[in-house]
Amino acid sequence: MRIGIVLSSPPGYSETFFRSKIKGLQEKGHQVLLVTAATKEKFNGCEHRFHPTVSKNTWVQMFRLLWVGITLLPFVTRVLRYVRSERQEGTSLKRSIEKTYLNATLLKLHVDWLHFGFATMAIDRELVAKAIGARMAVSFRGFDINVYPIKYRSAYRDVWKHVDKVHSISNYLVEKAYTLGLPKETPYQIITPAVALQNLPTLQEKTTNQTLKLVTVARLHYIKGIDVLLETAALLREKEIDFTWEVIGEGTKRETERYLYHRYQLGLENRVHFTGKKEHREVVNTIANSDLYIQTSLTEGFCNAVLEAQACGTIAIAYATGGLSENIKNGQTGFLVETVSADALSTKIIEVLALKKEEKKKIRQQAVERVKQEFTIENQQQEFVDFYS
Repeated sequence: MRIGIVLSSPPGYSETFFRSKIKGLQEKGHQVLLVTAATKEKFNGCEHRFHPTVSKNTWVQMFRLLWVGITLLPFVTRVLRYVRSERQEGTSLKRSIEKTYLNATLLKLHVDWLHFGFATMAIDRELVAKAIGARMAVSFRGFDINVYPIKYRSAYRDVWKHVDKVHSISNYLVEKAYTLGLPKETPYQIITPAVALQNLPTLQEKTTNQTLKLVTVARLHYIKGIDVLLETAALLREKEIDFTWEVIGEGTKRETERYLYHRYQLGLENRVHFTGKKEHREVVNTIANSDLYIQTSLTEGFCNAVLEAQACGTIAIAYATGGLSENIKNGQTGFLVETVSADALSTKIIEVLALKKEEKKKIRQQAVERVKQEFTIENQQQEFVDFYS
């Protein structure tokens, strides 16, 4: 079977989800082809092609349009089928030609499945799979269902009409997609993120640090609840908890400046440290050497970092929002906070700190064991093989 995967950019070194998926499919005898926007970074895990680029220079763009048109001549039947479908959907001739150019690489593919790695990637490409005789799949990962539709409510109207199967990292995202118009008869499969256990530090006995070490991995974005994180830190200080809180992740200049100013207003410069983006191995080591992992997200599709914290044996605390309630088994592998507030979160942190050593050890061990049983790379790879069967 030949499977085409469409992403915005090649999977980074730390993006084990896509890398392990591609490797697993190849090991089972399937051919995988990756299509991304043009980039200097070439992915070497499988055949990698690029979408045509668009130039602001009119003459350069006219030349590119002519060249792409020539390369599409052997696929004229597909192109005509695609343009006809677009016209039947009410797309103007001019826009149909533009979309043909933008989707030229996809129109040349010989694949059985065309899988868009994020739902947003399928917008304006809804009719390509049918034109090339392939089945169409889309993945739900979080931002594409939680955030993007807030501004573009009907963005997926045409995607829902033509998708053959959905992959989602949580049941929560599927339920959310139903509210956005996804037909309930559309086949779907839940395949969660997984952990490469061999890349994690070995589970060791936690030593009690004189200063409590908290860690959060999150983009500096409102959906990650960074304001609530800072307010929680202020409450912990008021309750005379000796702590440092490392926030790993980056944001836009505007967002970063806003959170730095909020930290300044609260007088938390010596408590909360925004350390920016780090390599995956360094992130995991930081999580493993912290006392608690805290996720303050207002919603999440699932959250890899929370899963990795459990795999490292670091007790995770998060709000019971989105797919996080599928990620953590409350009271068994970590803790969920029902109310999204700084007061509720700070109270839960103090409650967990007060647990007996044996109780904490049990939670940590149960978390590690569950990851080993349910969230391995091997399980994930087999589930993707089943997805396309």
